[in-house]
Amino acid sequence: MNSSISRRSFLRQSFAFSAAAGLGLGALPSLAKPHQKSANAVEWLMVGDWGYEKFEGQKAVAAAMQNYAREHSIKADALLMLGDNWYGDLTGGPDSPRWQTQFEQMYPKSSFDCPAYAVLGNHDYQRIPTSKVEAELAYAKRGNTRWIMPSRWYSFEFPAKNPLATVIALDSNMPHPGTPRPDSVDFTLTPDEQAEQLRWFKAELEKPRTTPYLIVIAHHPVYSNGPHGDHKTLIADWDPLLREHKAHLYLAGHDHDMQHLEFEGHPTSFALSGGGGADLYNLKIEEAQRGPYAAKVYGFSHLQITPEKLTMLHMDQTGKTIHGFTKTPAGVVTILS
Repeated sequence: MNSSISRRSFLRQSFAFSAAAGLGLGALPSLAKPHQKSANAVEWLMVGDWGYEKFEGQKAVAAAMQNYAREHSIKADALLMLGDNWYGDLTGGPDSPRWQTQFEQMYPKSSFDCPAYAVLGNHDYQRIPTSKVEAELAYAKRGNTRWIMPSRWYSFEFPAKNPLATVIALDSNMPHPGTPRPDSVDFTLTPDEQAEQLRWFKAELEKPRTTPYLIVIAHHPVYSNGPHGDHKTLIADWDPLLREHKAHLYLAGHDHDMQHLEFEGHPTSFALSGGGGADLYNLKIEEAQRGPYAAKVYGFSHLQITPEKLTMLHMDQTGKTIHGFTKTPAGVVTILS
């Protein structure tokens, strides 16, 4: 896509395939009432890049999540923890007190009595001094926590009865320009592990799917307007599969901001929710150049799933809705202005 197009022309190009094609921004549905109740809706809240050592930002976002759920009478069916779950030292591994202060109490069961599906970020792989990856896998195995991470990559259908979404959770920690090799503190998957996951990913995608939606989650974005930019390895390995199997959403974090990217002719919507508490990053590409949305802001996201449509909302650290869009099973995307 031409990165020099304006936001308005971007929307016209990106949504030429949908019912919103050619509409001016003023004609798009409003965010004023985005929280429409549905008896058969699944409600997910998500946050990325949250386990920062200085957790003032995390506290603000977590409090906003609780207030948002309460004010809108949302009973979360699941949390998505989009990686960089632990920055710095996690002394004690699965017994670290940080599990209580920055997970169990920060996102309390009293507000979020639901599973928390987690993926691994680059800071989770840092050995300071030992593997935090092993600690996260071990914590999930205890069985008395909401933390769900059965392996470094896994899949599930949700909800268990009459599922609406097939979810593939991936480990995006692999070498790409600027990423050190496996013997450094920023450990990445080995080439053999990378190939093993790719074979598994392809096999999962080739399984018969009965759910109306296919959602892929990982820490690193395939495309990003943030300082890390587009991920050449994921573009080469994963993007063709997202296209081929018409994944509806790719959800990620890594860049500390909130984004939503659409590309003309691409079946996948790319949403980034990386404002969970770590220091914010300046955007490299403004939304006027490539969007429809990108903002340097703390926040979290809300995904409502019904048989008729997905509704994806970004919130800031006060719980205010700052961007949203809907997507049908057929792939029709509509921006909520």
